Amino acid sequence: MPTPQELLEHLRSVPYPGFTRDIVSFGLVKDIEVASSGVTVTLAPSTAKEEVVREIEAAVREALSAVPGTGQLTIVRERAPAPAARRGPQAVPGVSSILAIASGKGGVGKSTVATNLALALTALGQRTGLMDADVYGPSIPLMLGITDKARPGEGKRLQPTQRHGLSVISMGMFLADETPVIWRGPMLTKLIVEFLRNCDWGELDVLVLDLPPGTGDVQLTLTQQVPLTGGVIVTTPQEVALADVRRGLQMFRQVDVPVLGVIENMSYHLCPGCGARADLFGHGGGAAMARQLGVPFLGEIPLARSIREAGDRGLPIVAAEPASPLGRAFHEIAERVLVRLGEAERRPAPPVSAPS
Repeated sequence: MPTPQELLEHLRSVPYPGFTRDIVSFGLVKDIEVASSGVTVTLAPSTAKEEVVREIEAAVREALSAVPGTGQLTIVRERAPAPAARRGPQAVPGVSSILAIASGKGGVGKSTVATNLALALTALGQRTGLMDADVYGPSIPLMLGITDKARPGEGKRLQPTQRHGLSVISMGMFLADETPVIWRGPMLTKLIVEFLRNCDWGELDVLVLDLPPGTGDVQLTLTQQVPLTGGVIVTTPQEVALADVRRGLQMFRQVDVPVLGVIENMSYHLCPGCGARADLFGHGGGAAMARQLGVPFLGEIPLARSIREAGDRGLPIVAAEPASPLGRAFHEIAERVLVRLGEAERRPAPPVSAPS
C-alpha cells in the first residue's frame, strides 16, 4: 500500500491546466488519506470554472491509477471560504487598463516589443506606465537608458522613474550591475505585489506589464492580484516559436484574460542600405497561427539592426526614429491594441478563476 507522501510525489507530475507548475506546488492538494478501503485525495481548487476542476480531477485519477495498491480512489473538493473567493483580483488605483505582454518562450524580443509599444501608446496620447515583471531578466532599464536606482517617496511608496514620458519600475533598478536574481517563488510573488500595490503609479490610461517568458509564478500572481484588461502574445515566424503561442494563449484563457492579439517580431529582414525585404525565417506564420486560434493578428515587426542598436544605447526606436518605417510599425500596432483594449474594457468582468 503506498504512503501519502509517495502519492503526493506522483501528483507532482500533474500540471495545472494552462501553466507549467504542478497542482501540488499551487497548493491544490490539501490532504491524502490512505486506508484499507482505498485512497481519498482532498483538492482545494479556488477556480470557479467547473471544466478546469474536472480536468484536474481526471488528471489526478490518471496519475494515481498506475500506482500499485491504490485501490479505490475518492476525490473530495474542499471549497475556500466564500468571502475570500469573492474578493478576487483588485484594481490598481488610478490605472484604467492593464496590458500584459507575454511570450511562450524566450528569445522572441518580447521586452523590446513591450518597451516600444509602451512608447507608441504614449505618443498616441495615453498616460502609460511600464512594469518590468521579467524578474530574472530585467532588460528594460538598459533599453530605456535608466541607471537610477529605485527610491522611496512619500509614505515609503516606490517612485517609478520617468523616461520618454513613461513611468517605469523594474527589478533592474534594485540590483547592482550583473547581480543575478536567485529567488524562490514566494519572494517573486512578494516583489510583484510590491510593484503593483506599493508603487506610486499616479493616473495612468495603460499600465504595460512585460511578463517573463513561459508560464509560472509571476504570471499566476498577476492574474490573482489585478484584473488584466488583456494580453498580447509576441512570437517569431519559426515553427518552434509558433508552437509556444498555444501555451501562452491557453494560459490567458484559463484565467479569463482576453487575448487582444498576436505580434510577430523579427518577421522579416529589412536591409538598412536598400530597404529590401528578405524572409529569413519564413513568413506569415504568426498571421496563420492567429487565424487558426481565433485571435487577432496585430502586426509584424521586421528584424533590423537599428532596433537592437537603439535599445542598446537606451533610446528605443520609437523614441529615436518615430517617423521611420520601424517606428511607424510600432505605432500602427499600438493603434490596433488601443482598439482591442477599448473592446476588452467593455467586456463583462469574469468570475475569479485563478488557482490558489
